[in-house]
Amino acid sequence: MTISKNNKMLQHINFRMRIILSDNRILIGTFKAFDRHMNLILADCEEFRKTKPKKGTQEKEEKRTLGFVLLRGDQVVNMTVEGPPPPEEGLARVPVAGAPAGPGVGRAAGRGVATAAPAGAVPGLQGPVRGVGGPAAQAMAPGMNRGGMAPRPGMPPMRPMMGMPPMGMGNMPRPGGPPGMRGAGGRPY
Repeated sequence: MTISKNNKMLQHINFRMRIILSDNRILIGTFKAFDRHMNLILADCEEFRKTKPKKGTQEKEEKRTLGFVLLRGDQVVNMTVEGPPPPEEGLARVPVAGAPAGPGVGRAAGRGVATAAPAGAVPGLQGPVRGVGGPAAQAMAPGMNRGGMAPRPGMPPMRPMMGMPPMGMGNMPRPGGPPGMRGAGGRPY
């Protein structure tokens, strides 16, 4: 079910309203929303109720601040306008088409992707930061140091000795190697 534009209730949105409930409580607040069951939403709501003291005949009115309230429609007995809607402060914040952006432009913040990406790779896909984690750049260069050990600074790269398997290959036999070579796990070949 839809609510037509000329509905009387729609004309009073944002008005200050006085609502009388079935238990004689009075609520005064800014009318924000309603539905087909007459459930109401009130903002900045205050409750007024009259109580009878134990001694004496004078009724006492109590006031209580409630704030944001959802009222069930079957409890509402009467609604009256208490005051006009407040002047709109939010109109200055509504973006106008073609207007220049001001300081209130939304920007990404926090742990997400950086807002200004460098001209190179996409942020987050560049790899580890230099000096933090990952192998050294020399170890990652193609064709360098096939022996398995990283060279020490200032030293020539290590080469396997004649008849020995290449470094990093363990005890695996080499085709055409000297007799008596042992296979994986130290077992004779």
